[in-house]
Amino acid sequence: MKRTIAPAILKTEGIESKILLVRGCRVMLDRDLAVLYGVRAIALRQQVRRNKNRFPEDFMFQISREEAKTLVSQNVIPSKRSLGGFLPYAFTEHGVAMLSSVLTGERAAQVNVAIMRAFVRFRSLLAAHKELARKIEAMERRYDGQFMVVFRAIKKLMEPPREKLDDKGQFGFRIDEKG
Repeated sequence: MKRTIAPAILKTEGIESKILLVRGCRVMLDRDLAVLYGVRAIALRQQVRRNKNRFPEDFMFQISREEAKTLVSQNVIPSKRSLGGFLPYAFTEHGVAMLSSVLTGERAAQVNVAIMRAFVRFRSLLAAHKELARKIEAMERRYDGQFMVVFRAIKKLMEPPREKLDDKGQFGFRIDEKG
């Protein structure tokens, strides 16, 4: 009998929310990966330790105490207690891909495909945001030049009026003697 995992687990949006930025890398924590793969976190870490040569530092690294504190303060991790006294491993996209070679089975294959899709979608969203930011900056530069005349006029209107000298070089009002 072939077992498949619930489609809700494989939703890209749910997986994307588990992708974090640590040390300038997009990573997933071992505990989140364990839930997706349907294994206990300790079993996942054991498999990784048995195959340590497949997980160099740019594929996987252990979170420091300071990084764990930051993740707790940002509500990424509910509490330090949820870590079970263990600092989690963080897997980069390449590390997650390598997990497929140490975690076998149909579920592992399905989860790995879903995670890879989430990383790809995440990258494309970031690229779209960069493009949008670039377009907004270009519009600001273009419109700043066009509205410069308006800004100058507004500044001129905001200046206090200068007092004018009369014909004799004196300040003030002139009284018309005729009336």
